[in-house]
Amino acid sequence: MKARERENFLNRHIVTSLDREFEEGRSLALLRPEIGAFRIVPKSNEKLKKQQAKIDAFHSQEDMFVPRPEVPVTACPYDFKYIYKTDDGDREGTCQDWETEATFFKWRNLYGEERALEEMRVVYGETLPQSGLYFAMGTHSQYPETWLINGLIQLKSSGQASLF
Repeated sequence: MKARERENFLNRHIVTSLDREFEEGRSLALLRPEIGAFRIVPKSNEKLKKQQAKIDAFHSQEDMFVPRPEVPVTACPYDFKYIYKTDDGDREGTCQDWETEATFFKWRNLYGEERALEEMRVVYGETLPQSGLYFAMGTHSQYPETWLINGLIQLKSSGQASLF
């Protein structure tokens, strides 16, 4: 989809209230948040061990007929969180987007951990929010009233109004 077409398509689906979406019975939303901060929080050893055990269990399963999805082999040692505001008020959410963790691992391999974390702070905390960052939000069947940041979507405005 061309950039201009993507903007027009997505603009029709952008929301500013998760409470309204929930009241309407929706469990997916493209949210335009007002981003206040991006935080990098080290995971506890206990949480890291639990996540690694789940990853190891997944990778130990064999299925010669089904292609394996791209799943990390190592649990990420950090949670990446956004503090943001919607029409409903202030919120904090952990970014569940696998690309965010993949970026951390790639940059850590390239630059080392300290610089990778600094790059994450700049790109995810400043650059992306300043140039049009939206959250792909969703709920989970076990926690139907909790909205999760499932993905980050970069949508730069063309500055041109749509005729459609």
